Amino acid sequence: MTPVAPSNAYTAFLKGSLQVLIVWRMTRLHERFAAEILSFAWDMHASNDQSSATVSVSAACRRVCSSEGPSIPPRIRKSIPFSPRIKVALMFCASEPECAATRDQRFVADSSTMGQLGIGFLRSSTLVNEDDLPYEEEILRNPFSVKHWLRYIEHKKGSSRQTVNIIYERALKELPGSYKLWYNYLKLRRRQVKGRCITDPSYQDINNTFERSLVFMHKMPRIWLDYCQCLMDQCRITRTRQVFDRALRALPITQHHRVWPLYLKFICTHDIPETAVRVFRRYLKLCPEDAEDYIEYLSSIGRLDEAAVKLAHIVNKEDFVSKHGKSNHQLWNELCELTSKNPHKVRSLNVDAIIRGGLRRYTDQLGHLWNSLADYYVRSGLFERARDIYEEAIQTVTTVRDFTQVFDAYAQFEELSLNKRMEEATNNTTEEDDVDLELRLARFEHLMERRLLLLNSVLLRQNPHNVQEWHKRVKLYEGSPHDIIHTYTEAVQTVEPRLAVGRLHTLWVAFSRFYEGAGQIDDARVVFEKATHVAYVKVDDLASVWCEWAEMEIRHENYEEALQLMQKATVMPPRKVAYHDESETVQMRLYKSLKVWSMYADLEESFGTFKTCKAVYDRIIDLKIATPQIIINYGLFLEEHQYFEEAFRAYEKGIALFKWPNVYDIWNTYLTKFLGRYGGSKLERARDLFEQCLEHCPDNFAKALYLLYAKLEEEHGMARHAMAVYERATKAVLPGEMFELFNIYIKKAAEIYGVPKTRQIYEKAIELLSEENSREMCLRFAEMETKLGEIDRARTIYAHCSQMCDPRVTADFWQTWKEFEVRHGNEDTMREMLRIKRSVQATYNTQVNMMSAQMLSAATNVSGTVADLAPGAKDGMRMLEAKAALMAREDHTVEQPAGKPSSSILFVRGETQGQGRDGTDTTRVVNPDEINIDDSDSDSTGVEEEEEDEPVERQAVPVEVFGSLKSRTEPSSPSLD
Repeated sequence: MTPVAPSNAYTAFLKGSLQVLIVWRMTRLHERFAAEILSFAWDMHASNDQSSATVSVSAACRRVCSSEGPSIPPRIRKSIPFSPRIKVALMFCASEPECAATRDQRFVADSSTMGQLGIGFLRSSTLVNEDDLPYEEEILRNPFSVKHWLRYIEHKKGSSRQTVNIIYERALKELPGSYKLWYNYLKLRRRQVKGRCITDPSYQDINNTFERSLVFMHKMPRIWLDYCQCLMDQCRITRTRQVFDRALRALPITQHHRVWPLYLKFICTHDIPETAVRVFRRYLKLCPEDAEDYIEYLSSIGRLDEAAVKLAHIVNKEDFVSKHGKSNHQLWNELCELTSKNPHKVRSLNVDAIIRGGLRRYTDQLGHLWNSLADYYVRSGLFERARDIYEEAIQTVTTVRDFTQVFDAYAQFEELSLNKRMEEATNNTTEEDDVDLELRLARFEHLMERRLLLLNSVLLRQNPHNVQEWHKRVKLYEGSPHDIIHTYTEAVQTVEPRLAVGRLHTLWVAFSRFYEGAGQIDDARVVFEKATHVAYVKVDDLASVWCEWAEMEIRHENYEEALQLMQKATVMPPRKVAYHDESETVQMRLYKSLKVWSMYADLEESFGTFKTCKAVYDRIIDLKIATPQIIINYGLFLEEHQYFEEAFRAYEKGIALFKWPNVYDIWNTYLTKFLGRYGGSKLERARDLFEQCLEHCPDNFAKALYLLYAKLEEEHGMARHAMAVYERATKAVLPGEMFELFNIYIKKAAEIYGVPKTRQIYEKAIELLSEENSREMCLRFAEMETKLGEIDRARTIYAHCSQMCDPRVTADFWQTWKEFEVRHGNEDTMREMLRIKRSVQATYNTQVNMMSAQMLSAATNVSGTVADLAPGAKDGMRMLEAKAALMAREDHTVEQPAGKPSSSILFVRGETQGQGRDGTDTTRVVNPDEINIDDSDSDSTGVEEEEEDEPVERQAVPVEVFGSLKSRTEPSSPSLD
């Protein structure tokens, strides 16, 4: 049969039926029943009986609501979930018959009857409204698009919780494998129950939802973590543990690191120690590097034995790396602290063996480890064993820090033990208690008395070759001879000569002196004899032993034995060896020891004969081990025995052995003794000696020798020779000594030749000395000329000296000159003095200005005009600097005379420099400081020229001017022209 085209009313009916079907699917209505409703509609459409179709739909709805409809098979009826919302929706369609009939008539009459029925149904259910229809249509067209479902959910996020949940359920029914939908849906459900009591039934719904999600999402760790966190919030311990275990079984091992932190947090939060321990053991199989967390947890729950075992395991594991940055040493310290402080809880480990292993392994923490071991026995109640440990510790530690730690702990232990025992014996005291108290007190006192000795033992264990510590140990045993002998014996047997810190021979010497002090001379000799065979590092140590041995014999007046000892010590070896050849023993090199030979020479001088003593000195010189002092002593020895020439030959031998400056003392002694012996009787020989001495004499030693030479010439030679010596001395001495020597030279010259002879010396001194000394010499020179009446000479000297006297610094000089002019000058000389003063001051000012200009020029590096000096400069300061530099150069150019190099600086003088043909001044330079003097100067000049022709007036010269020359010169010369 050909189908009839549907009318408009029927089209509306179909649309309404479709919307009803959507609602049924939203409410989880069974799809077969929906298909049955549509089949009724299609049959009515085929028969073109629209009213019958409407009635059939209504009847089908009524059958659904009553759940007794004969047209629905029992199997289908049982599978339909009749929730209250579904029943309300269906009852709306399947109302009373008369109402339905009335509604059917209205649908048939209206062109959109069935469409309005569907829309009204949707509105009555409050699930879908008109704005949702576009989203519903998109979902119908793309039911497997996550994007459309999420867009629909985003649109409905402002709706009720139930509405959004229904949409999520519909989406997950179509897309059960979408992680995004499941994650957002579960997150929403958890947020919906946040803040509710954990006994609320909604939590069970969430758990069921999580279980449904894990059917598809069991490989997603985020879902597992959220589920576990949700269960942890509900405080469901057993179920949480089971879910964690399921998660670990479901997820691959590469994802386990995300689960375990939350799992460990869960078991540590709740008091389930047995479960936690088992979980931690499982976890350490995967991550053994987190054993520290396990140890920390075991310590917190009181399972110290297992914690100690695990800590010992990771300490012995060479490749273990701490996550907390702890070193193996720190872990070892933690193990020692854990085991030593809990002896009754840690029973699976041998604590003594563990800590002793640490003592061998960590030698820088011996004090702490020994204290830990002793503390372990103290806490175990084994006090005698703890005391043995402390004694062993203080006898084995090698550092002062470790000793201090152990000794303080030991003393505290003894003190606490004593106090505890005294408290126990306070009430009932017996004889046994008194004995025990006395024993403990004596033990404590003995410990405190031994502290210094024990500390010394520690230092000797550090370095058994420390000689000074052995000496300190002997002092600690003062009053105990047997201990002292034992200490010395142990010291000389222990100290190795090549490793000794300090001088080893002092131990042997002190050992011998101990026997000597006890009156056992023979034992002291035995010790010295053994000491001479020790392989010392230095020859001087062996020489000291021989000298000490000889001094001991001298103290006991055994002089012959002392001489024999020295003779034995200086015997030549079988073969000749070098003194500094360290490959040879010190016994072989002793014969060149100056210390032994000096001692031998002193003994021969005191107790021997002249011949033997002279032989000793000659032997010292032949061995070339003599010092300047030995030579001087030899000369004095010969001089005492009236062998003067022999003494001088000894000095000459010494001079041949040494060079400057070592030979100075020999020369000084030689020349002094020679002059004292012969005086001027052998003048030429003395001169030869002085010349030989001064030939290579350094300037720092020349002064004394030149003065001695000059004294010889003054007393026994000629005056001119003495002056020549002084003249040479002024050039040969140090610059700092020249002023003093010139003073001596001037004084001697005045005594010998008279004061006028000193003028040349003054001039030379002024030329050679420094400015400061030259000023002093000029003042003295001018003063001398003034006393001689040579006023012009004195004024000239003042004028010369003024060139090196800055008026700002040397005001005394200018004041002296001024006073001189006041006494001996006139107005013209005073003006000239003032003019020179201004000129000198300008000279120093010019020098300062030039230096400033040069510094400014170097800083700015400019040249040319002012515009060139600061090209492009806009600031005023730079322009001012440029102008200052230019003005400084212009002033410098003006002050330079023509024809002179620019480097030489000349100053304006008072007289006329030159005139042109027409009588005009051609070289005059304007001096702003010049004093305007009248033309009377020219007149005075002419007068002076005329007065030069007059005869010179004679003036009497004092007799002191001539000095010692008066007897040599003409006695009838009372005046000087």
